[in-house]
Amino acid sequence: MSILVFGHQNPDTDAIASSYGWAYLEKNAWGRDAKAVALGTPNEETAFALDYFGVEAPTVVTSAKEAGASQVILTDHNEFQQSISDIAELEILAVVDHHRVANFETANPLYMRLEPVGSASSIVYRAAKEAGLVLPKEVAGLLLSGLISDTLLLKSPTTAESDHQVAKELAELAEVDLETYGLALLKAGTNLASKSAAELIDIDAKTFELNGNPVRVAQVNTVDIAEVLERQEEIEAAMLAANQANGYSDFVLMITDIVNSNSEILALGQHMDKVEAAFDFKLENNHAFLPGAVSRKKQVVPQLTESFNA
Repeated sequence: MSILVFGHQNPDTDAIASSYGWAYLEKNAWGRDAKAVALGTPNEETAFALDYFGVEAPTVVTSAKEAGASQVILTDHNEFQQSISDIAELEILAVVDHHRVANFETANPLYMRLEPVGSASSIVYRAAKEAGLVLPKEVAGLLLSGLISDTLLLKSPTTAESDHQVAKELAELAEVDLETYGLALLKAGTNLASKSAAELIDIDAKTFELNGNPVRVAQVNTVDIAEVLERQEEIEAAMLAANQANGYSDFVLMITDIVNSNSEILALGQHMDKVEAAFDFKLENNHAFLPGAVSRKKQVVPQLTESFNA
């Protein structure tokens, strides 16, 4: 029975890449039967990376037990509400992550590798080096894609000093020019016009328990914030529908300009005073500008957490 390796729900490029890379590591360094799967269909950015490096998209699963597995490894997440539906019933063998630790406990000891770096893919790459593996082009390419995606080509404040060297080495192994490939990858993820509002707010969305409140925090990348806000009415309708259907107390959408490294926050819900206090701004028509913000992990979620706990 294979060990399933997967990232979070609504997987982004780092979630897919890090699970693919860690499964490769499990098999080729330690001889374990591990299989990378996904908790959702790859987005357009991830699909670009998979196609570029000739990698088949991982199988989408919703239940590990239905997939015939009882042992799992989590990458790029640890919070149970972001994980597979039956996570509480499974044996978690390992966690490889670069996020905060919350809502997490296990019955047995496990391997945990948690580092404050730009991506889970960065951690996987260093683990592979420690194991003496020289990664093939496609594995290196996916890990590079995960790092580029999560750090916006090393421009995000989440970028660790070590990530620059990791990116350089992975680009060499993947046989790509870092800047050229990186820009092409990021632009592949900004095609929002073809998506419905419901699809748009679910491209990269995670639920966080903030002082007992389930808050949905989503992020979309674009080269034109104004173009996204032209669809504000339908986006708000989709956000309200998501709140009602899933019991979210609040929905916060981060619309990020990847060229100028700024974001607009569009928010709806029960605690707009908390959202305003988090960023020291005033929402007008349910949105406000957040200069210099590109990272949900570092520039949005911690501020919301502090505000909701105040």
